[in-house]
Amino acid sequence: MSDLAHYLRIANLLAGNLDIDSALRAVKAEIDNIIEFDHLDVCLTDTDSRWNTTYEVGLQTTWSATQSLVHQSPVRDILLGKADYLLTGNALEDPRYMFPGAVCAPIRHHELRSRVNIAMKVLGNVVGSLNCSSKKQNLYTQQHVEQVRHLADILAPYFYALRANEKANQEAVFRAELLAREEGLRLGALSLTDALEAERQRIGMDLHDQTLADLTRIARDIRPSMTEDQHHHLQQQIQNTIQDLRDIIDTSIPSILELFGFHHAVLTHLERAVSSESAVRFDVDDLTDGAIDGLPETTRVAVFRICQEAINNAVRHSGAAYISVTACRDSGGYLIIQVADNGRFQQRESKPRSGLAHMQTRAQLIGAEYDIVTQNGTQITLRLPAASGNIQRANHENIAG
Repeated sequence: MSDLAHYLRIANLLAGNLDIDSALRAVKAEIDNIIEFDHLDVCLTDTDSRWNTTYEVGLQTTWSATQSLVHQSPVRDILLGKADYLLTGNALEDPRYMFPGAVCAPIRHHELRSRVNIAMKVLGNVVGSLNCSSKKQNLYTQQHVEQVRHLADILAPYFYALRANEKANQEAVFRAELLAREEGLRLGALSLTDALEAERQRIGMDLHDQTLADLTRIARDIRPSMTEDQHHHLQQQIQNTIQDLRDIIDTSIPSILELFGFHHAVLTHLERAVSSESAVRFDVDDLTDGAIDGLPETTRVAVFRICQEAINNAVRHSGAAYISVTACRDSGGYLIIQVADNGRFQQRESKPRSGLAHMQTRAQLIGAEYDIVTQNGTQITLRLPAASGNIQRANHENIAG
């Protein structure tokens, strides 16, 4: 059979193989009919031409075990475009193969003396090399160079495409694993948020049932023998402590949110945050027909906490004369919650961006888009898929199961 017939059979055998190792094994016998070899390998470079990967048949060597740097490869002159081919009768004594730092252990170990190496090109660019090696000395001639060149022309585009597909699959697997890890972290953080919220509610109940009751009893039992000034001072201190504890309890247990819903809870928080002597005006508008109250508890509490923080920042630091909280839907069915004020945006030096960071973190944990605009006041906006509640509920059920 002529070499041309073998070349045609090689082209036919390549079809249907989806990876380089399988394709190389499929054509090994036909290549062996064209040129004698003890070891045959294909060396392909990465896109940045810094690393190369080897695929081999015949002898099993360390070349295919790991990637190596192009400048350490025995065929570096070809991979770097300095030579179109290499031909040697004894690679063991050839400085082109045996140079300081060269990855040439297989040549020594298997005594691969005769070698012919041809550049594999796609659209004129070197993408690797096709390498034939024999233990016999002075086996290959210029005629073998031409034979291997024809083989390289046939194999190069097919192997290049397989390598690109291999890299794409690897990147797809990596991205899928990365997304899975991110989703695992998000669900874990969401579960942690649930646990923290439950613990805060437990602490709030303990304060309510014990500490607050004790202080109330002390205030009631203050002895009348105390001077009026002492009595008034102590009474005021206790009342202040009671009020502080009530604030802690209200923060720890969003009972108004549970009992009366999001609109009423936000409005009540605004009424408490803005003192009766203040001239600050505020409005709360829920244009969603109570859709926020239909969200899972974790999501609803997180939205309420974000609104609390935004309101507190506006009242305490911005000097705003007007604060508004608005809930609505956009054209895509997303829930939009916005807290806006007409004050000055200030970043506190003691805890830079701490409140903003907490709001952003809460938004990320519930899968909401978070945006802040600080021109003409401050506008903090959450964009939450209405259907995400069902997804999160399902996720929680999976974790519980």
